[in-house]
Amino acid sequence: MSLSHLQAVVFDWAGTVVDFGSLAPMGAFVDAFAAFNVAISIDEARVPMGMAKRPHVAALLAMPRIAAEWQRVHGHAPGEADIDAVYEVFVPKNIAVASDYADLIPGAADMAAFVRAQGLKIGSTTGYTREIMAKITPIAAAQGFAADAMACTGDVPDGRPTPFLMWKVLTDLQVYPPSTVVKIDDTEVGIAEGLNAGAWTVGVAVSGNVFGLSRADTEALPPAEFAARRARAVAKLAGAGAHYVIDSVADLPAVLAVINGRLARGERP
Repeated sequence: MSLSHLQAVVFDWAGTVVDFGSLAPMGAFVDAFAAFNVAISIDEARVPMGMAKRPHVAALLAMPRIAAEWQRVHGHAPGEADIDAVYEVFVPKNIAVASDYADLIPGAADMAAFVRAQGLKIGSTTGYTREIMAKITPIAAAQGFAADAMACTGDVPDGRPTPFLMWKVLTDLQVYPPSTVVKIDDTEVGIAEGLNAGAWTVGVAVSGNVFGLSRADTEALPPAEFAARRARAVAKLAGAGAHYVIDSVADLPAVLAVINGRLARGERP
């Protein structure tokens, strides 16, 4: 297989190459809101996943049920100061658990080796800050996954769904045009990030945030329930505009071959 028409693959982190089920931020969000006597569910915490984490907090506080509960508990509608307060509690909680959820998703190391063997560069974007990623990248590297360039929350003026993180990574990789790049992500805003940057996009349905279960819980599902949950995840990512949707990064090489063929025929994202 030759992927001569592609130059780079850009990966999200949690739910895409590490942290099967994208679990690390969930407990941190729930605990951060609990510190302000406001209960939120894991399902609610997942809705804005993929965004930078302060905008994620803002999006949660904008949800009608959570906003109403905040009003009831604190006597006022949530505002900018409240967003800052929750975010300041959230960050150290996320940092504290990040290294506990840094195991590679099965197949990620082999996939990265395949991409490199094809002569492609590896980039990454994330809604995490560099402080959080500092806990994750050494563990991932020891397991066989490392990026040539990474853009984190705080590196650019705005995060997903804007293309700024992607543009920074492509600049650092010295890769152009973006039509020779594939973006892999497990969230709808991450797919939008890739599309807005002009790249091909691939959603990961089963290992990520939309499916939302640990590897053990996923493997324990009855076949019918797994199929139904997978279909919902695929529909969400395809609805966000993903060119292709796969179960996990382990399935990526075949899709890269298809995209390379499309580029060879003159097609563009």
